[in-house]
Amino acid sequence: MSEAAIHSVTAPVARPELLASLDPLLREWLPRQRWFAGKGRPVTGFSLVTANELLPSTGQLGLLHLLVRAHQPLTPAQGAGIQPGDCYQLLIGVREALPPHLAPALIGHVEEGPLAGHTVYEALHDPRPADVLLEALRTQARVGELRFERDRRQEIRGDLIPRLITAEQSNSSLVFGDTFILKLLRRVVPGVNPDLELPLMLSREGCPRVPAPAAWMAADLDEETYVLGVLQPYVQGAVDGWELALGELAKENELAKDGDLGGEGFAEEARALGRATAEVHTALARALPTVTLGHVQMELLVGGMTERLAAAVQAVPALRPYAAGLRTAFEALADLATEGQTWTAQRIHGDLHLGQCLRAPSGVWSLIDFEGEPSKPLAERRMPQPPLRDIAGMLRSFDYAAHAVPGALGSGDGVGDWADTCRAAYCAGYAEVAGRDPRADPVLLRAYETDKAIYEVLYEARHRPDWLPVPMAAIRRLAASP
Repeated sequence: MSEAAIHSVTAPVARPELLASLDPLLREWLPRQRWFAGKGRPVTGFSLVTANELLPSTGQLGLLHLLVRAHQPLTPAQGAGIQPGDCYQLLIGVREALPPHLAPALIGHVEEGPLAGHTVYEALHDPRPADVLLEALRTQARVGELRFERDRRQEIRGDLIPRLITAEQSNSSLVFGDTFILKLLRRVVPGVNPDLELPLMLSREGCPRVPAPAAWMAADLDEETYVLGVLQPYVQGAVDGWELALGELAKENELAKDGDLGGEGFAEEARALGRATAEVHTALARALPTVTLGHVQMELLVGGMTERLAAAVQAVPALRPYAAGLRTAFEALADLATEGQTWTAQRIHGDLHLGQCLRAPSGVWSLIDFEGEPSKPLAERRMPQPPLRDIAGMLRSFDYAAHAVPGALGSGDGVGDWADTCRAAYCAGYAEVAGRDPRADPVLLRAYETDKAIYEVLYEARHRPDWLPVPMAAIRRLAASP
């Protein structure tokens, strides 16, 4: 598709009629998507934020870009009524009839309105609409409120074959010719998104541990910017840390028939990953301001941790016997702050675990997905925090990996030994670059690990009860720590 063609597709869409005709189809389809955040509550209606045609619906193939708010009843914890609604990015293909290979992408058949008689579907499954997105990024197109930007230092070819990655959770990703990967944010919010902000900053710092954004797309609405997607180099042949850890653990399990356990098979990778984490933290501290957390700031931090513990204990009765022991982790941190100890806070990854790390065939580790925890407000995700929050998340991830392989290293203490070996190697690798071992601040590290394990218990109890024993094992350990 030519640049002129993209720029010419700016005719206004019949917005009210369009949304009314799609409403019944979206009410059925949207809650079934894995990236829909409001599961368990009915969708009571939609409001349209933007609607733009990237391909005119009058042709054989149309492509609509929509931002819609899905309205849902509030949960009991939120109070009564209907909440304003999360804003979702939708890319909807329009055809008279859907080819058989696109049947899994079906949204439905439109009965009335401007698309009456047409079939609409999730367009990312279709190579042609995916090509349109890449061309818009390559040519820095403008379509209504949509803005496509790029870094001219990186070449973007227009003949890259797209494919959809189907293993996503909270977002969607397209790979173009094993050269680029386009991450499309599904639930979008206004403001500076760290998933674009931090990789841009790190690329300017010359940090090679994070793929530099080649292009990005955004929407400008009511003097606010919504980041919609980021195009980055694709690390061909890379394996994420979670899959690599599980593979290595399975091999060790086969070799450890005599009970001689240790985790050495993944320990060197954990050490290298610790070095990579420290390089990213060091570069972020250079690129963006750091702050000092004193008594007042730490009082707020500890207060939040204590409140989350109290709420989790109410929701998950299994936590109650350990509540007092867990609370001592936060009380010890508060005591240090009262005595005058301070901590340095900076921008961090915000949701670091093995699945957010890629190991290239060369052995080089990269960190990806700087969005932070999507459930948290954007302002909170962009706040400076102690780097140990990231480290605690990674340490918890080693525990999860150790329990994820059936029969891993026999049973019992063998699993803990594997995790402990990897955790120690990761911290040692981090110290090699940062000059300070994370274990040198045991009180803050324990507090963050405890806070993370409490979150995990709440999540598993609600969504994956079979996994609840994993964080509960950590809860018992952390509650008994001095």
